[in-house]
Amino acid sequence: MRNIGMLRALLLALAAAAATVAAAEKRKTYIVHMAKSAMPAEYADHAEWYGASLRSVSASASPAMMLYAYDTVLHGFSARLTPQEASDLACADGVLAVNPEARYELHTTRTPEFLGIAGGDAGQGLFPQSGTAADVVVGVLDTGAWPESKSYDDAGLAKVPAWWKGACEAGASGFAACNRKLVGARFFSKGYEAAMGPMDTDRESRSPRDDDGHGTHTSSTAAGAAVPGASLFGFAAGTARGMAPRARVAVYKVCWLGGCFSSDILAGMDAAVADGCGVLSLSLGGGAADYSRDSVAIGAFAATEQNVLVSCSAGNAGPGSSTLSNVAPWITTVGAGTLDRDFPAYVVLGDGKNYTGVSLYSGNKPLPSAPIPILYAANASNSTAGNLCMPGTLMPEKVAGKIVVCDRGVSARVQKGLVVRDAGGAGMVLSNTAANGQELVADAHLLPAAGVGEREGTAIKSYVASDPNPTATIVVAGTQVGVRPSPVVAAFSSRGPNMVTPEILKPDMIAPGVNILAAWTGKAGPTGLEADTRRVAFNIISGTSMSCPHVSGLAALLRSAHPEWSPAAVRSALMTTAYASYSGGSGSSPLLDAATGEAATPFDYGAGHVDPARAVDPGLVYDLGTRDYVDFLCALKYSSTMIAAVARSREYACAENKTYSVGSLNYPSFSVAYSTANGDGGGDSTTVTHRRTLTNVGEAGTYKVSTSLADAKGVAVDVEPTELEFTSAGEKKSYTVRFTSKSQPSGTTGFGRLVWSDGKHSVASPMAFTWT
Repeated sequence: MRNIGMLRALLLALAAAAATVAAAEKRKTYIVHMAKSAMPAEYADHAEWYGASLRSVSASASPAMMLYAYDTVLHGFSARLTPQEASDLACADGVLAVNPEARYELHTTRTPEFLGIAGGDAGQGLFPQSGTAADVVVGVLDTGAWPESKSYDDAGLAKVPAWWKGACEAGASGFAACNRKLVGARFFSKGYEAAMGPMDTDRESRSPRDDDGHGTHTSSTAAGAAVPGASLFGFAAGTARGMAPRARVAVYKVCWLGGCFSSDILAGMDAAVADGCGVLSLSLGGGAADYSRDSVAIGAFAATEQNVLVSCSAGNAGPGSSTLSNVAPWITTVGAGTLDRDFPAYVVLGDGKNYTGVSLYSGNKPLPSAPIPILYAANASNSTAGNLCMPGTLMPEKVAGKIVVCDRGVSARVQKGLVVRDAGGAGMVLSNTAANGQELVADAHLLPAAGVGEREGTAIKSYVASDPNPTATIVVAGTQVGVRPSPVVAAFSSRGPNMVTPEILKPDMIAPGVNILAAWTGKAGPTGLEADTRRVAFNIISGTSMSCPHVSGLAALLRSAHPEWSPAAVRSALMTTAYASYSGGSGSSPLLDAATGEAATPFDYGAGHVDPARAVDPGLVYDLGTRDYVDFLCALKYSSTMIAAVARSREYACAENKTYSVGSLNYPSFSVAYSTANGDGGGDSTTVTHRRTLTNVGEAGTYKVSTSLADAKGVAVDVEPTELEFTSAGEKKSYTVRFTSKSQPSGTTGFGRLVWSDGKHSVASPMAFTWT
């Protein structure tokens, strides 16, 4: 018996040891950055060198371990490695960095009229005829496209430019052929499947076909063709068109049901730049990270170096502060605002009071005009979170035939409606909480429903709690335009300050991102729920995912109108012509924040809301090139290895005899981060100096500077010189700004605006001040 016991103990120890070894051997995806110029002469090409490098650290290396080899937006490869192999590879000759893969998430009509570029054909005055040297392709990295959508109609477009190198990959879904509008379609799933296992092809297509709808929506927003008679169930009826309807579109499917993985994103960016895209649009993010470890930032650096503008969504983590994604200064970061269009619905209570909300419900079973019983979800559940209407938390015997009040949060808004419907509820009132304030986002619910603001929700819940027999009904009222004030910063839009580099103000700008109508997939219903069997050609959704392609399309317009402009010049034109206040009446008032109802700040909207009609003729621009961005990294004290990981080369270095300053980056905005020795105010004055250079892209003229401050007590702004004279296009003039302030309590913020004007153009830059 003793021997049997010893044997059992030995077997258990061996099993534990084997489990430990297996855990240590568990492979993950890593992005390996290589120094291209360091390739030994014995290798015929870089792919052969990458394979040899992989075999040098793994005796079991196989071709399947390497997922992608990159050659455009970075030099290197992605592979499945153990932690030990990754550590060993990081020490190998020619290896700049080995970073673990990151998972990114999607940041989930009337817009041309609202932006003032509609005319007879959106952007006609700004965008030359296609087929010219100024032809622009917008590359959209997302969930693919639904090629049968009318938004990809190529009528009136000339043949695809000869320089275009893209391809249309059919995959396994019978993806329809590309045309002169949809000029490219590729898919990248190796990283996704390596991390999540083999794809379930019953649920998603191993092809560029869009199973989700998000990619079709964003790509058609950026550059979709004009489609008359578009609507969602009759809501927002009219002609749907992208921002640049004569631009081309190429889609790169890098996002799947399980998310968007950085190895796939980099492969998509690599292909898009090599194919010839002039603008890249990425409505995705994974939080803020150091630039040398941020795959999107690294890919965007190389794209910018090759004259490609990269536009990214700021994120949907608002209204909390410092919640931004995609904050690198070579990325155009876009927050979200509202349109002047709404979809009102009214909650009519039994006591005669009416509360206004929003809804896109258009089913064949509206609620009766006579009130029916209403109750609060928390009182119809045994769950401590019953108020949230999570799956399985409602008691059918209590909600059957009634309107249920659910609180917003945790689960998707449309899923709450499904939970109420499946429990037998007749309708739903979705109440905002403090996190969302008064912001209203409309949804195509599966049952009669209305979303209401926090104040209205509180009043409705108070009525339900106080009346012994509470009743209500919901009336959906269709589409309303001319809503004021608009735009308002969306509560969900992520906010600054920038946690990676506080001296760079982000987001750069806001654009329409709430209740946006655009094309949709034929694979999913408007809610995206599996239970939603409805199919629509257009859908209305919200997010910075929607605002990003607006700016991507506008950038395509500007790149076509001004093909000589760099990506930085295009962004500058959009930023310096953006507006931060409402005009009209006897004066102007600042843009509002939907989360608070109070004035928004540059940490919410950056330079302001885009105004493309003015951006085409900005007068002056703040230009930037690769060396400027490298100097910025030098100012951040990046090591040569870190710079090489971002810039793909050891050729860029920081000079030992040069002083670098983040304030010298020629950015179109100003962010001044003061460091306080104590938190009670007082103390000596501190001066921070920023230097800028303006390039004339218009007529000769003399520009004079003005500054204004708001809630920036004790700050003095000194600009030298105060006047700049330009005699020709392309001429550059520099100026210095000194920001002087006494110490303020930690956490204090202040704001202002600096404007250069020649009487015709106003070149405006926001100013933000923080004390930490």
